[in-house]
Amino acid sequence: MVPLPISRRIRTALLAALVALAVALPASTAAAGRPHESWQPLPAAAAPDVNPLKGFIPYAGDYSTFPHSMEWFYLPLNAVMTGPNRFDWEPLEQQLDAIAARGHQAAFRFYLDYPAKPSGIPQFLLDQGLLTRPYDDFDNNGLSVSPDYDDPRLAAALDTFIAALGKRYDGDPRAGFIQLGLLGFWGEWHTWPHNGEPGTENWFASPGQQLRVLKAYDEAFDKTKLMVRYPSTDNKALDLGYHDDSFAYSTLPGPGWHFMDLMQQAGTTGKWLNAPIGGELRPELQGCIFTVPMECAGDGDNNFADGVTQTHVSWLLNQYAFSPGYTGATYDNALAAATSIGYQLRVAAVKTSRQRRGLDVSVRIQNDGVAPFYYDWPLQLAAVGRDGRIARTWTTSWKLASVKPGAPVELSAAVRTAGLRKGEYTLVLRAANPLRGGMPLRFANAGQDTTVSGWLTLGRTRVS
Repeated sequence: MVPLPISRRIRTALLAALVALAVALPASTAAAGRPHESWQPLPAAAAPDVNPLKGFIPYAGDYSTFPHSMEWFYLPLNAVMTGPNRFDWEPLEQQLDAIAARGHQAAFRFYLDYPAKPSGIPQFLLDQGLLTRPYDDFDNNGLSVSPDYDDPRLAAALDTFIAALGKRYDGDPRAGFIQLGLLGFWGEWHTWPHNGEPGTENWFASPGQQLRVLKAYDEAFDKTKLMVRYPSTDNKALDLGYHDDSFAYSTLPGPGWHFMDLMQQAGTTGKWLNAPIGGELRPELQGCIFTVPMECAGDGDNNFADGVTQTHVSWLLNQYAFSPGYTGATYDNALAAATSIGYQLRVAAVKTSRQRRGLDVSVRIQNDGVAPFYYDWPLQLAAVGRDGRIARTWTTSWKLASVKPGAPVELSAAVRTAGLRKGEYTLVLRAANPLRGGMPLRFANAGQDTTVSGWLTLGRTRVS
C-alpha cells in the first residue's frame, strides 16, 4: 500500500469531523481511503434470466416451470361496477394481492364482451335497456353479447369507471401495465367479423366513442403505464403504449393491416422510447416457434427475432412456456427469446471524488436491450459494513427511464457521510422495486448480488 503524503495526512486529520468516504474498486491499486477520480470499469455478465416488468408471462397462477416477473388476467366489468356510481373492488384486489404475494406485478384488462364467457356488462345497464346482440362466433353460442358501444348510457358508465379506476389504482405498485380493454371482443378493440365489411353489420364503437375512451384513460392515469391494441393517429399523441396480441404472426409489415403496418401508418414507430409495447405470442405459435427446426405452419410471419427488433416489445403473454412448458433445447431457445425482449441494464463504470461533506458518486449506465425500463424506480446507493449489513442508504434523483437503448448516460450524486462510523464498507447500487417483496431489478454485471442480494457491488469503501 502506498502511504499518503504528509500534507494530506494533516488535512485529513483537520477535516476528520466531516468524515471522508472513498471508493476502492476491486480492479484499483490505489490506497484505501483515497478517492478514484477516473472512471473504473465494472465487469459485465450475462443478462439475468428474469427481471421485473419484462419477458414471458403466464395467466395468473403459481408456476415454477419458466422464469417470470409478471402475471396476466382479465376481469369482467360487472365484477366491480355494481351501479352507475357504485364499485366493489374486491375481485380486483384479490387478483392483485395474490400475484403480489408471489413477488410479481400484474398486467390486466377489463372487458364487456368475452366470447364463450358470460357477459361482462353491468346489470344496471341491461336493466336500463341497453341494446345487445347475440352471436355464435368463436364458439360463443349466444353466451356473451355485443353491446351498443355508442349508447350514451354505456358511454357515461365507461367514463365513470375509468375515472374511478385511475383514482384508486394509478401508481399502485402491484399493477405493472393496464390495457384499455372494454371495447370489442375480449376487450381487444374489434368486433370482427362484424366490422362493416361487405355483407356485415358494424358492431364496433364509432371513432368518436373510441376517442372518448382513449382520452378518459389518458386523463385518469399519470403513473401506471397503459396500452391500447391498435396504433392510430387518434392515440399517437396520448400517453399510451400498444399491445400486439398476434405477435410473430401478424407483426411484420406487409399486407397493410399488420401491427407494424399500423405503426408506420400512424407515425408511431418511435413511440416505444417513452411508451411500452407488450402483447401475446400468437397461441398457435407458442409450442412450435422455438423448436429446431421450427415447425410452425401457416401464413404467419413466424419470425420472433425480427418482431422483437421492430416492435421493441417488453413482455409477451406465452402460456405454453408455463403449461405444458418447454424442454431441452426448445426451453433454452425460449429462455433466450424471453431475455431478448425489453431492457437489459448494465453499469459500465464508476467514478468517485471527495467533497467536504462526503463523496460524489458517478456511474455510467447503458441499456443493451431493445426497450427502456419505463418506470423511474428509486435508484439507491448504500454502504455495507463488514458484517454484511447495510449501514446507510442514499436515495438519488437519478431517472432510470432516461437510460435508452444505445444511449449510455452518466449519473452523479453527492452522498453525505457524516455520522457514518469509521471503518471499511462496500458501496452498492439498486433500483428499488416499489412492490413490497417484489422481484429485484438486476443489472447485467458480474458484481450483481455478490455483496447483498438485489444490489450491485460498485466497490470497497472506507470511512476514516
